[in-house]
Amino acid sequence: MTATDATTLDELDELPPFEAVNRYFDLAADAIDLDEEMRAILTTSYRELSVQVPLRRDDGSLTVAKAYRIHHNGARGPYKGGIRYHERANLDEVRALASLMSWKTALMDLPFGGAKGGIQIDPTGLSAGELERLTRRFTSAILHLIGPFRDIPAPDLNTNAQVMAWLMDEYSAGHGYTPAIVTGKPLALGGAPGREQATGRGCAYVMRAYAEDKGIELDGLRVSIQGFGNVGRWLADELDRLGANVVAVSDVDGGLHDPDGLSVRHLHQAVENGASIHDSGQGTWLPNDELLTLECDMLVPAAIGHVIHVGNAADIAADTIIEAANHPVTPGADAILAERQVTVVPDILANAGGVTGSYFEWTQNIQQFQWSEEKFCDELRRRMEEAYQGVRRRATALDVPLRKAAYAIGIERVAEASRVRGYI
Repeated sequence: MTATDATTLDELDELPPFEAVNRYFDLAADAIDLDEEMRAILTTSYRELSVQVPLRRDDGSLTVAKAYRIHHNGARGPYKGGIRYHERANLDEVRALASLMSWKTALMDLPFGGAKGGIQIDPTGLSAGELERLTRRFTSAILHLIGPFRDIPAPDLNTNAQVMAWLMDEYSAGHGYTPAIVTGKPLALGGAPGREQATGRGCAYVMRAYAEDKGIELDGLRVSIQGFGNVGRWLADELDRLGANVVAVSDVDGGLHDPDGLSVRHLHQAVENGASIHDSGQGTWLPNDELLTLECDMLVPAAIGHVIHVGNAADIAADTIIEAANHPVTPGADAILAERQVTVVPDILANAGGVTGSYFEWTQNIQQFQWSEEKFCDELRRRMEEAYQGVRRRATALDVPLRKAAYAIGIERVAEASRVRGYI
């Protein structure tokens, strides 16, 4: 496929999220000659729950939100995946994200299957009390699906450790104190030191492994990060420690750019003080879409999905894209970037530090033994680097891009478990 196939590329860009993910699946499945029966199993969800979540607002009014918990495949272990609160968290979006978790956990060789949850609501206007009632009501609706050896939720977009604490408490009310029911919890409830930073740090470890593999010097490398939430913030922190030059960051209100580099420390201070990155007193403001096309060496979309598409893929100036967000590059854009020889390090590898850290937290809860943060980070670094090397070797062996190689590894592992367990 070439960038001149405009109609075909536009059609790829318009694929619904689950179809878009399954397109990546099909390309990898073709590369490994996966049989049709197994494709039928792995391109559909095992279980899908849709519920209504009534929320009594502080002013007495009632909001009824749609919510979902999707189990994509559990052949390799308990279902694992975050819960997001977002107006775009519809059934198809959550279904796509659940399937990504299947390939991600398998790629990292974790004993989990793939799941995802979402409440289709804008949480930005909700009070703390409303968020708690929303979370508890949703938890009560999915209680029959979750459990420490059945389905283990985690934070995702617009959810955090406090939300996980409410979920854990609601579950524990009927099952006894059960910290292993969720990951990403507060430290006071069995959370793991290092888990909050794991997605961002894990992404940085993959970037370092990629740079070493390609002979790229991290010191002074110009990196643009779209998003300065939990992932982008800790990624910037780790890159700054490694000597990279963070030249742009953004939040929902827009981005900051300084070609000479931003002070990550001052950005952190602003956010920790309850302000925004724009109150850090540095850089020039620019819209989020302009940040994506800035001159830099590596571009890291670390916010929401589908931000790199047919409309802007030809304008991406970076040589390498690191997918810290889930599904930030559409299939149409992926084809254009491949033609332009822009390397894409795929989401199921680049942002897998979060679920890997969740695995560490879960095992500590089950064993009732806590690791030090140093041990947590050392093990995370080792696993992320080994996963990158595995993907690189497969990409070389198949002569395919990193995304296709990563999917191929994940698909093979899930397919093997499904066969051994007798799914078909």
